[in-house]
Amino acid sequence: MNRRFVAGGAFVTLIAAAALLVSPGRAMATLEWLAADPVRFGAALLALALVRPFLAWPTTLVAVAVGFGYGWVGVPFGVALLTLTALPPYYLSRAGRATVEDRPGSRLLDAGERFVGVAGGTRTVAATRLLPMPSDAISIGAGVAGVRLRPFLFGTAVGELPWVIAGVAVGVSADRLVAGDLSALDPALFVGMAGVAALLLAGPFYRAYKRRGGEATSPTT
Repeated sequence: MNRRFVAGGAFVTLIAAAALLVSPGRAMATLEWLAADPVRFGAALLALALVRPFLAWPTTLVAVAVGFGYGWVGVPFGVALLTLTALPPYYLSRAGRATVEDRPGSRLLDAGERFVGVAGGTRTVAATRLLPMPSDAISIGAGVAGVRLRPFLFGTAVGELPWVIAGVAVGVSADRLVAGDLSALDPALFVGMAGVAALLLAGPFYRAYKRRGGEATSPTT
């Protein structure tokens, strides 16, 4: 049997076991005593951001933890952490893309590239992150679509900023955090952010539509 297959299966099994044994609630309880030391707490948050994608935890947990330990002044740190935690799925999808991009008929790659080609990498990533979608799915999609690293990082930072603010708003209240109350994430926030995302993408897609329409009606020579 292929050794890489065996090693990959063992790694996935280990990650699945960790996800079952270490719940987000238990991790947050651990962070509670770490917060007594800001440096130690920052190191713990960095570690949490790195392993979070493999445990399939929501990114908002990181922002909540930042708010709990640092309050509102931690918003920039929260944005940096949410940008960092988006890198593992992005790089994994980029590696997967390299194995299939030369194969004919790769419709998913073609569709993703066309989408990014119309709106641009930064705008596409920022707009999609404003939508109430799994963050890791967006990171994977950006990697598959061939978004370059710099636009991916900048777009992620911009798009995750509102989520960080919402998470910090929960984290600053220790009572809410211990009770697991995420009521600060009002549904109106999701609607507003989705509206901003639509506005960000509407202009480029409208111009692309008009351009294609003009090309289709122009006389041939």
